[in-house]
Amino acid sequence: MVLLQPKLQLRVSQRQILTPGLVQMVSVLALNKLELKDMITAEMVENPVLEELEDSVPLIDDVGRREEERERAAAAEESPAPEDKKDPFEEIDFGSFFKDYLDPGFRSQGDFEEIERPSFENFLSRPSTLTDHLVWQLGSIPTTPPVREAAELVIGNLNEDGYLIASDEELLGIAPPAPPEVDAAKSESVVKEAVALGLGPSIADEPVAEDSLEAAADWAEVSDLGLPSHNESSAAVAAQPAPVEVAPLPVSTNGSKPAFTVSFNREQLHEAIEIVRQLDPPGVACRDLRECLLYQLRYHQAQLGKNGNGSTQVLADAVAIVDQHLRALQNRQHKEISRAIARPVEAVQSALEYIRTLDPRPGQQYNKVQPRLIEPDVAFVKHGDEWLVMMNDDDVPTLRLNPAYKRLLTKDGNDRDTRNYVKERFKSAIQLIKNIEQRKQTILKVCYTIVTRQRDFLERGIDELKPMMIKEVAEEIGVHPSTVSRAVASKYAHTPQGVFELRYFFSESVNGPEGGNTSLLILKRRVKKLIEDEDPAKPLTDEQITRILQSQGIQVTRRTVAKYREDMKIPSTHQRRVKK
Repeated sequence: MVLLQPKLQLRVSQRQILTPGLVQMVSVLALNKLELKDMITAEMVENPVLEELEDSVPLIDDVGRREEERERAAAAEESPAPEDKKDPFEEIDFGSFFKDYLDPGFRSQGDFEEIERPSFENFLSRPSTLTDHLVWQLGSIPTTPPVREAAELVIGNLNEDGYLIASDEELLGIAPPAPPEVDAAKSESVVKEAVALGLGPSIADEPVAEDSLEAAADWAEVSDLGLPSHNESSAAVAAQPAPVEVAPLPVSTNGSKPAFTVSFNREQLHEAIEIVRQLDPPGVACRDLRECLLYQLRYHQAQLGKNGNGSTQVLADAVAIVDQHLRALQNRQHKEISRAIARPVEAVQSALEYIRTLDPRPGQQYNKVQPRLIEPDVAFVKHGDEWLVMMNDDDVPTLRLNPAYKRLLTKDGNDRDTRNYVKERFKSAIQLIKNIEQRKQTILKVCYTIVTRQRDFLERGIDELKPMMIKEVAEEIGVHPSTVSRAVASKYAHTPQGVFELRYFFSESVNGPEGGNTSLLILKRRVKKLIEDEDPAKPLTDEQITRILQSQGIQVTRRTVAKYREDMKIPSTHQRRVKK
């Protein structure tokens, strides 16, 4: 039998831990210029030892003389100075006196006081969102309280494109909302299914420069139909109608409590969804692209009916095609559609032209993405035959230690708590100043390495971009690759070729002409350029693109070309073909 009893044991071990100073150094290195300014401002508010070094303030070597001057000024303030007696009559502002008390009854336009006018900032307002626009319209529709509650819940579950992303069970509280990781897994599976169908998100994930900020290709559904697209990224929407399931009233099947309690049933929820779908913009609160386009077409039919014109044949053809033959339309099977709806091919073409005027993402017009402010952290400037790296930190506050708190440490009259507080604040301030300087030196080292390796790019253009890995730069300057990754994170450089993110200069390599290496970004640009210049009636296949690149000296396989084409969200040859 083993008895448990306490024992003392000595154990020798080594551990690596991050001190608060190292944690701060890592976080400061990853900040860009704007974030660094905000962080410094917050630190100056929190730490009284830190203060901004003004341009007119002498540097550290004049600290002694400056302290003597302050002591003399403090002594002068302590000695009482004789008060200057002033005649009260001289304090009267006769100009304002005559204007206020001897008003002749009228004033010219220039005499009005400006201080009473409201500031122009009071008139600024944020742009109306899709939720605001729909809730405002819902307020004018007479409904019962349960239906109104359901409609507000539906509006709150619309994504940025205006699609209803929650199921009936989630809206009724039967099923709990999916956690973020489940939503991410669903989104990934949707993207895989979309790629298999020739669909995909709207913007490629590769870094781009200012002069090449072009959307690669919106949803393949949208591009196939020729519908207007938006530049903002969004989740892909399925093209086929979702089956309508009939479920019982909101009662949990496993006996557990519902996710939340609602005061409406399934019929009232469907009524609320239908009400929201009738609001502006047409096509909101739909679950897939087919429903979205159908509601817009039926809205146009209703508008024509109100005007007394009746539904045109083109609209009727468009409704029939979207309702039953949307997938065939995406595959450009116009003849098959013509036989199915018993209409000539010309009628199908006319219906397609009308469908192209619809908006597949109706919510985007109320969900405009605010432009992101970009301020370069560095500038690559050529001086003679030499390239220089200049830090753009003129408006970043320069910190120094407040000498008044330093004197508190030398005085004997202060209690221990005060001295300990000031000492800790001094340590924190010194560590922050060192970390900011270390950040600057690390960024300069990384940027000088970039300038050395990408000299041809800076002088001749984007086509001269050389492949460069973060690991190679880290080995050259003697730091860990994660340090280089943080040094270039969210930072931009101003170059003669434009403003580029520092990560743009890092890319993998492929075998190029004459035994050299070509940047992966350059290869993607060439593939995209070949596809842009192709004949729409006879688009290039992946095999043909491969042969063209190989003739230019770039050793690449067909599978690699297909992979890069899919990465840039470019449809396949069949989907790009335009039948004349």
